[in-house]
Amino acid sequence: MTVDAHHHVWDLSVREQDWIPEHSPLRRDFTLADLEPEARAAGVTRTVLVQTVTVPEETPEFLALADAHDLIAGVVGWTDLTRPDVADELARLRELPGGAHLKGIRHQVQGEPDPGWLLRADVRRGLAAVADAGLVYDLVVLPRQLPACAEAAASLPRLTFVLDHLGKPPIASGAREPWATELRALAALPNTVCKLSGMVTEADPASWTVADLRPYADTVLEAFGPDRVMVGSDWPVCTMAATYADVLHTADELTAGLGAAERTAVHEGTATRVYDL
Repeated sequence: MTVDAHHHVWDLSVREQDWIPEHSPLRRDFTLADLEPEARAAGVTRTVLVQTVTVPEETPEFLALADAHDLIAGVVGWTDLTRPDVADELARLRELPGGAHLKGIRHQVQGEPDPGWLLRADVRRGLAAVADAGLVYDLVVLPRQLPACAEAAASLPRLTFVLDHLGKPPIASGAREPWATELRALAALPNTVCKLSGMVTEADPASWTVADLRPYADTVLEAFGPDRVMVGSDWPVCTMAATYADVLHTADELTAGLGAAERTAVHEGTATRVYDL
C-alpha cells in the first residue's frame, strides 16, 4: 500500500476536539510527527488528511501542513456549504499556502438530526459549488442516511461522492441489512466511491477478527468494484482497536483475493485518481 486515503491529526492546545469523550485514549495530541514513522514503515508514501471539526480555521492549517510535508498529498477540508458565497470561499482556500492540496470537502453529516440534510436546497447549492470547483465530497454518514446520499449523488452527477468508513455498518452486531441494500443503491451510481476504512472501530474494538470484517468489505468490493474503492487507515481513531500497521495488514488480507491490478487500484490507484494526488 502506498496511499493512505484517510487519516486525521489534531493538537488539543490549538483546538478542542469536542467529539472526543472526556476519558478517551484519543484525548491527546496526534501529530504528523507521530504518524510519519508508522506510515513510512508501512510503505505509505502519500496520504489524504481529512477534517475533524466544523470550524473554518482548521482547513487553512491543514493546507499549510500539507505544503510543508511531502507525506500529505491531499486535504479534505471543511467549509459551510450553506453560506451563499461558498464558491468564493472555496476559491479563497485554494489561493492560500498549500491551497493546491485541497482535494475535497466534508461535513459531519452523521451528526445532523435531519436524515435528509444533504437534500436541502441550500446544501445542494453548496455541493454544486464543490463540483464546479473540481473538488470531491466526502460523506461521513450513518446507515440511515444512505438513501439521502444516493438521492444527492443522483441529482449531482458532476460531483464525485466518496463514502467514508463504508457508511458505518453495524459490524459489532453482525447485521448487514438494510445497510447492504442501501449501499448497493449508492454504488449503482457511477459518481460514487467508497473507502475501506473505519471498520475496526465499528466492530468490537476488543475482539474483532478479519473474519468479522470480511462480509462488509466483500459487499463493498462487489458493489463498487476495485476501481471505486480505496483504503484508508482512519488513524488515529483506529488506535482504539488496532495499530496503524494492523489496520493496513488487515486491508491486505481483505483484498488478497483480488487480482494484482485490482489490489493496486484499491491500495493506490483509486485514491490517486479520485483525489487527483
